[in-house]
Amino acid sequence: MALSYAQTFAESTSDPAAFWLRAATSIDWEREPATGLDASRAPINAWFPDGMLNVCHNALDRHVAAGRGDATALIYDSALLGIQERYSYAELLERVARFAGALRDQGIGTGDRVLIYLPMIPQAHIAMLACARLGAIHSVVFGGFAPKELAARIDDATPDVIITATGGIEPARRIEYLPAVAEAIAMAAHKIRTVIVAHRDGFEHSPAEFTGAGTAWHHWDYLTSTAEPAEAVPVPSTHPLYILYTSGTTGSPKGVVRDSGGYAVAMDWSMRNIYGVGPGSTMLTASDVGWVVGHSYIVYGPLIAGATTVLYEGKPVGTPDAGAFWRLIEDHQVDTFFTAPTALRAIRKADPEAALLAGHDISSLRNFFVAGERLDPDTYAWAREKLGVPVIDNWWQTETGWPIASNCVGLETLEPKAGSPTVPVPGYDVRILDGFGAELGPNQEGNIAIRLPLPPGTLATLWGNDARYIATYLEQFPGHYATGDSGYLDADGYLFVMGRTDDVINVSGHRLSTGAMEQVLGSHPAVAECAVIGVADELKGQRPSGYVVLKSGTRITEEQLRGELVSMVRAHIGPVADFREVRIVAALPKTRSGKILRKTMRQIADGKPYTVPSTIEDPGVIEDLLPFLRPAR
Repeated sequence: MALSYAQTFAESTSDPAAFWLRAATSIDWEREPATGLDASRAPINAWFPDGMLNVCHNALDRHVAAGRGDATALIYDSALLGIQERYSYAELLERVARFAGALRDQGIGTGDRVLIYLPMIPQAHIAMLACARLGAIHSVVFGGFAPKELAARIDDATPDVIITATGGIEPARRIEYLPAVAEAIAMAAHKIRTVIVAHRDGFEHSPAEFTGAGTAWHHWDYLTSTAEPAEAVPVPSTHPLYILYTSGTTGSPKGVVRDSGGYAVAMDWSMRNIYGVGPGSTMLTASDVGWVVGHSYIVYGPLIAGATTVLYEGKPVGTPDAGAFWRLIEDHQVDTFFTAPTALRAIRKADPEAALLAGHDISSLRNFFVAGERLDPDTYAWAREKLGVPVIDNWWQTETGWPIASNCVGLETLEPKAGSPTVPVPGYDVRILDGFGAELGPNQEGNIAIRLPLPPGTLATLWGNDARYIATYLEQFPGHYATGDSGYLDADGYLFVMGRTDDVINVSGHRLSTGAMEQVLGSHPAVAECAVIGVADELKGQRPSGYVVLKSGTRITEEQLRGELVSMVRAHIGPVADFREVRIVAALPKTRSGKILRKTMRQIADGKPYTVPSTIEDPGVIEDLLPFLRPAR
């Protein structure tokens, strides 16, 4: 009999080592662990320290060996090229093993680093899994990152090989990758031995133009045509699987290290218990392989679970319209969909009544998951009404690798609450702490922290810098991991995440959440999306300033909207908020993963030096916002 959520959570927090050691029996081990948790180096802990395995074997080989080689592993759907490709588990295994052989021929083995700089094409899956097959450590950098950012990651991870493509495709342009890679190699102090290039038609540059200066450039197809397939190499559970740099890093990059055994166990457990996905399921995660969501739920999670994963090269709107997601669900019989709230807001802005949904059969869809930005109650209600399926918010971070809080539909579906990602996931002992580390009671907002040990699959450390890992995450509240977010647990144990702790503003001595104000603004029928920032004020310390994007076709003056929003904030939060400023803008600045750049907006508004992060989706949005962010004092 399946345990309830409450029972499962209690077991996971009362004896984490025993709980996760039982969970670890669901994956294949070369040497099964007898120890769950090694706390000898606390606060840095290690999961399954005596186990050995290979993550690629768990994602591919074991399913083929179980007789499921003909099952579809990967569907590649490019709305930008108008093509679809399917790969069975056996076909994907053959391609991964052969490319692993090509990497081996280039001298890559266990512990070597490989940097992957690819668009959303099947070679991304193949390259990541091939590295895992050899025990090499991959670091995926979002395709299209500027050379300076790429060079910083080269110097930090010190890879021997870069895997890239001739270019990436956007709705309005093509991005040449090879000149950027060459420039990054020239800028970096660490020297790259080999570059492997996957060819895509329609790009100007080829590898032959760049060979020299100690770096050999090769064609992917040529290397694989002469390579012998490589077998999976068992590695210790604690062996790093990948390094993932947090988005928006400046100065010294911060590389999150994910281990092999803990991550495999976490992916296997989360697919079954959080997402309800297993063999026979089709999961489409509309993100990018360069982000943590892409690592966990486009690549590793679905394949470890034996499901079908869909790799989508396209946008939520504009490829060709705001019905793109509904077309994908229908075409591929998707039962589990995962995207960011910002994608839903973009769809809602373009098609407020979801008229384009009527032309598609989405009856295969069981659950619609969102993460990456706060899911405001209004967007949540809109999506639930239009889709007719559960819309499930889950909250997590690059550092954790999988959800901290979610409605675990594979375990027990709880009644959702708008504005909450539901409850802490088993394994995450979430506490709300004040600034001194004292635990707060229900409905008291404070710092969201996780009592140690963190569960398997979360960051093992920062690449090459244990001291920085401890200082950044573990020192502020001893015995806890500091998430950097603020929020509260209600009387039912539901978590409400209100935003980064630096998004809590101080207005005349009152600490107020800009996230709470955004929820109010977002509930207005004219507002598609919004951001509230705290602007420096000589009299009050800070004052809230709101920026809103209107839904398509909305007719309302800024003066009328300001009056209505000010009244709403006054009614829901109170006069103490002193909310008076509202500006209608065409767009909000976001990273490519959908996070609104509130910190950058606040720096501009306060007249402080700022750097536009390399992760920004459209740098022109910042330029357009400058007149609104620099009001006359």
